[in-house]
Amino acid sequence: MNFDMILGITVWTGVGALLLFVLMFVDSLFTKYKDLEEVKKGNMAVTTRLVLKLLAQGYILSVSIGTSPHLLEAIVVSVVSFIILLILEKLAEWMLKLLGSIDLDLGTQQGKTGYGLFAGTLHLVGALIITACL
Repeated sequence: MNFDMILGITVWTGVGALLLFVLMFVDSLFTKYKDLEEVKKGNMAVTTRLVLKLLAQGYILSVSIGTSPHLLEAIVVSVVSFIILLILEKLAEWMLKLLGSIDLDLGTQQGKTGYGLFAGTLHLVGALIITACL
Protein backbone atom coordinates (compact mmCIF):
# COMPACT_ATOMS: atom_id res chain seq x y z
CA MET A 1 0.00 0.00 0.00
CA ASN A 2 1.50 3.32 -1.03
CA PHE A 3 1.14 6.83 0.38
CA ASP A 4 -1.29 7.95 -2.35
CA MET A 5 -3.65 5.07 -1.54
CA ILE A 6 -3.53 5.83 2.20
CA LEU A 7 -4.15 9.52 1.51
CA GLY A 8 -7.06 8.64 -0.80
CA ILE A 9 -8.65 6.37 1.79
CA THR A 10 -8.25 9.05 4.44
CA VAL A 11 -9.76 11.81 2.29
CA TRP A 12 -12.69 9.71 1.01
CA THR A 13 -13.43 8.44 4.53
CA GLY A 14 -13.23 11.92 6.04
CA VAL A 15 -15.45 13.47 3.37
CA GLY A 16 -17.87 10.54 3.66
CA ALA A 17 -18.13 10.92 7.44
CA LEU A 18 -18.63 14.68 7.15
CA LEU A 19 -21.29 14.24 4.47
CA LEU A 20 -23.08 11.63 6.60
CA PHE A 21 -23.09 14.05 9.53
CA VAL A 22 -24.46 16.88 7.35
CA LEU A 23 -27.15 14.67 5.79
CA MET A 24 -28.28 13.41 9.19
CA PHE A 25 -28.40 16.99 10.48
CA VAL A 26 -30.49 18.11 7.50
CA ASP A 27 -32.76 15.12 8.02
CA SER A 28 -33.28 16.16 11.65
CA LEU A 29 -34.64 19.49 10.42
CA PHE A 30 -37.54 17.60 8.82
CA THR A 31 -38.34 15.67 12.00
CA LYS A 32 -41.04 17.12 14.25
CA TYR A 33 -39.04 16.34 17.41
CA LYS A 34 -35.39 16.51 18.48
CA ASP A 35 -33.86 13.09 17.81
CA LEU A 36 -30.94 13.40 20.22
CA GLU A 37 -33.09 14.79 23.04
CA GLU A 38 -35.44 11.81 22.69
CA VAL A 39 -32.48 9.40 22.63
CA LYS A 40 -31.15 11.00 25.84
CA LYS A 41 -34.57 10.44 27.43
CA GLY A 42 -34.34 6.75 26.57
CA ASN A 43 -37.00 6.76 23.86
CA MET A 44 -36.29 3.41 22.16
CA ALA A 45 -38.68 4.14 19.29
CA VAL A 46 -36.71 7.25 18.31
CA THR A 47 -33.41 5.46 18.89
CA THR A 48 -34.49 2.58 16.66
CA ARG A 49 -35.61 4.95 13.91
CA LEU A 50 -32.40 7.00 14.17
CA VAL A 51 -30.16 3.92 14.03
CA LEU A 52 -31.97 2.60 10.94
CA LYS A 53 -31.84 6.05 9.28
CA LEU A 54 -28.11 6.20 9.96
CA LEU A 55 -27.66 2.71 8.53
CA ALA A 56 -29.67 3.64 5.42
CA GLN A 57 -27.68 6.83 4.81
CA GLY A 58 -24.40 5.03 5.48
CA TYR A 59 -25.33 2.30 3.02
CA ILE A 60 -26.20 4.81 0.30
CA LEU A 61 -22.93 6.60 0.93
CA SER A 62 -21.02 3.32 0.85
CA VAL A 63 -22.49 2.33 -2.50
CA SER A 64 -22.04 5.79 -4.02
CA ILE A 65 -18.38 5.83 -2.96
CA GLY A 66 -17.86 2.28 -4.20
CA THR A 67 -19.34 2.99 -7.62
CA SER A 68 -18.03 6.52 -8.25
CA PRO A 69 -14.59 7.06 -9.75
CA HIS A 70 -14.44 10.66 -8.45
CA LEU A 71 -15.13 12.04 -4.98
CA LEU A 72 -17.31 14.88 -6.26
CA GLU A 73 -19.50 12.38 -8.15
CA ALA A 74 -19.90 10.29 -4.99
CA ILE A 75 -20.96 13.40 -3.05
CA VAL A 76 -23.49 14.45 -5.70
CA VAL A 77 -24.93 10.93 -5.96
CA SER A 78 -25.25 10.74 -2.16
CA VAL A 79 -26.97 14.12 -1.90
CA VAL A 80 -29.39 13.33 -4.73
CA SER A 81 -30.11 9.93 -3.17
CA PHE A 82 -30.74 11.64 0.18
CA ILE A 83 -33.28 13.97 -1.45
CA ILE A 84 -35.01 11.05 -3.14
CA LEU A 85 -35.08 9.14 0.17
CA LEU A 86 -36.54 12.16 1.96
CA ILE A 87 -39.28 12.46 -0.67
CA LEU A 88 -40.03 8.72 -0.45
CA GLU A 89 -40.23 8.99 3.35
CA LYS A 90 -42.69 11.89 3.21
CA LEU A 91 -44.84 10.11 0.60
CA ALA A 92 -44.93 6.90 2.64
CA GLU A 93 -45.78 8.80 5.82
CA TRP A 94 -48.53 10.72 4.02
CA MET A 95 -50.02 7.52 2.57
CA LEU A 96 -49.93 5.75 5.95
CA LYS A 97 -51.65 8.71 7.57
CA LEU A 98 -54.26 8.93 4.81
CA LEU A 99 -54.97 5.23 4.31
CA GLY A 100 -54.23 3.74 7.71
CA SER A 101 -54.55 6.61 10.17
CA ILE A 102 -50.96 5.91 11.26
CA ASP A 103 -48.84 8.92 12.25
CA LEU A 104 -45.30 7.52 12.35
CA ASP A 105 -43.72 10.72 13.69
CA LEU A 106 -46.20 11.07 16.54
CA GLY A 107 -46.13 7.38 17.44
CA THR A 108 -42.34 7.34 17.38
CA GLN A 109 -42.14 10.45 19.55
CA GLN A 110 -44.59 8.85 21.99
CA GLY A 111 -42.19 5.93 22.37
CA LYS A 112 -44.11 3.31 20.39
CA THR A 113 -41.20 1.14 19.31
CA GLY A 114 -43.18 -0.49 16.49
CA TYR A 115 -43.70 2.93 14.92
CA GLY A 116 -40.00 3.74 15.16
CA LEU A 117 -39.08 0.36 13.70
CA PHE A 118 -41.58 0.83 10.87
CA ALA A 119 -40.33 4.37 10.12
CA GLY A 120 -36.69 3.31 10.19
CA THR A 121 -37.37 0.30 8.01
CA LEU A 122 -38.92 2.59 5.40
CA HIS A 123 -35.56 4.39 5.25
CA LEU A 124 -33.66 1.15 4.93
CA VAL A 125 -35.91 -0.21 2.19
CA GLY A 126 -35.72 3.13 0.38
CA ALA A 127 -31.92 2.96 0.55
CA LEU A 128 -31.93 -0.56 -0.88
CA ILE A 129 -34.14 0.52 -3.77
CA ILE A 130 -32.08 3.64 -4.47
CA THR A 131 -28.76 1.83 -4.40
CA ALA A 132 -30.07 -0.81 -6.79
CA CYS A 133 -30.29 2.02 -9.31
CA LEU A 134 -26.68 3.18 -8.85
